Amino acid sequence: MGFGGANMAKMMKQVQKMQADMSKLQEQLGEMTVEATAGGGVVKVVMSGKQEVKEVVLEPEILDPEEKEMVQDLLVAAFNEALRKSQELAAQEMGKITGGLNLPGLF
Repeated sequence: MGFGGANMAKMMKQVQKMQADMSKLQEQLGEMTVEATAGGGVVKVVMSGKQEVKEVVLEPEILDPEEKEMVQDLLVAAFNEALRKSQELAAQEMGKITGGLNLPGLF
């Protein structure tokens, strides 16, 4: 194989395994969820590990039309927290595959 050929072949196998593992992880992240609440739990957002909103729950006591702005603020807070948690989950799971290597552009 020439100079370093065996090492190159081994490295290519590792890269292929990592790609397969990452593909499988993408599917798994779609099934994993994180939950974020705001306003002491009156607003809840459930998001997948792929940053897809799965559920929004509003407790009845905040549905007063005069509290519209507060509800909007709570929704923004809950969505942002769910997004942060979802991204953190994806990064942690990816770290298990890459061994902590930072591979830009993969997620």
